[in-house]
Parts: sequence; structure tokens; C-alpha cells
Amino acid sequence: MTKFLYSYRMPVDYQPGRPEAVEAWRTFFDSLGPNLVDPGNPVFESSALGITGTGSARLGGYSLLTADDLDAAVAMAKGCPTLGQGGGVEVGVLTEVFRDGRPVTQA
Repeated sequence: MTKFLYSYRMPVDYQPGRPEAVEAWRTFFDSLGPNLVDPGNPVFESSALGITGTGSARLGGYSLLTADDLDAAVAMAKGCPTLGQGGGVEVGVLTEVFRDGRPVTQA
């Protein structure tokens, strides 16, 4: 299976730690089942350089997961709690560049 990165974007006025939000994230992570490789961590402070998107959202955290393809990873992301809170999720395919400390060559 392919690895994917979920990059969460939160509204700039989002207040973390509310009990209902914590439960919503727990439910979301549970719904990903064995596809969830790493639930990641939230981001509470950040600074941006260059073009990073609109000013209405900020970096909120990340997760790593596996899926058969990009469409499947996007379908799983549709349950993300940030979508109902005015935020978003960017889904990216992770490409392996190094394995065992050595560059991976394309065949």
C-alpha cells in the first residue's frame, strides 16, 4: 500500500482542547483503523515562509496513513473533524527517496 500525508488546516481562531473536539478526533482516528500509521501531532504555534495557502487557515497538524490509492485516501479524509469546523485537509502521496540510508533508484 502507498503512504499518504494528511496535513490539517485549522481556522485561525480555532481553540484546541475542547472535549467534544478531542472526542471527534478520537472517533476519526478510530475510523481509519489499520490504515493509520501515525496519528501525528497537533501544531499549536507556527510561522510560514513563502506561499502556504490562504490567510483564513493555519497549519493544525498531520497524520500518516496507508491506502490503495489517492482516491481512497481522500475518501477516508472526508471524515476529518476539521472539515466541519471551517478547516481543511490536504492529502499527499509520500514518495520514498531513501531506504536504509541509501537513495532509492527508479527501475
